[in-house]
Amino acid sequence: MLKKMFTLAFCLAAFDAAAQEPAKKKSPVEVTRLTEPEKALKFEVVVAGTPTEVWEAFTTNSGLETWLWRSCTVNLHEGGDWLVHFPGGKDGGGTIVSFRDQQQLVIHALAPEQFPEVRKTGTTATFDFIPAPGGTRVTLTQTGWKSGKEWDAAYEYLAAGNAQLMEQLHIRFVQGPLKWQ
Repeated sequence: MLKKMFTLAFCLAAFDAAAQEPAKKKSPVEVTRLTEPEKALKFEVVVAGTPTEVWEAFTTNSGLETWLWRSCTVNLHEGGDWLVHFPGGKDGGGTIVSFRDQQQLVIHALAPEQFPEVRKTGTTATFDFIPAPGGTRVTLTQTGWKSGKEWDAAYEYLAAGNAQLMEQLHIRFVQGPLKWQ
């Protein structure tokens, strides 16, 4: 009898603790891993900004610095830089391949330095901006993935990392510019 009471008390305590834990908040970013027609990562989020405001957040130094990182360089022309300057001299981003004003930005993207082969070859990051109810739908489609252990690791790393960056973009348009330390 004592064993049954202990078991019941333990189960009730566990149920009570679970009921008090806050529900995990669903991310506003939808991530899709594609295999057809080619391997790709696709990220979608609706941000509460007009296409003009979102375009500025992507295509100016001051705009990128409101959501991506505190030090960025954008030279909006084909072959121009679209770079994020992280601490320790580590740059992310890439080179602008093409753009259509307030509609699309295509970048030859650099992988993080821990993936040297992928960084050297790069991928293509295409950002599309489409008016949507409540703001602008931003879709990032990253293509150009190759086979191999390092490529697979970079794919997994960027599936999480780019989702986080797109969530930062969402937060920037909900709460205002991010405050960098």
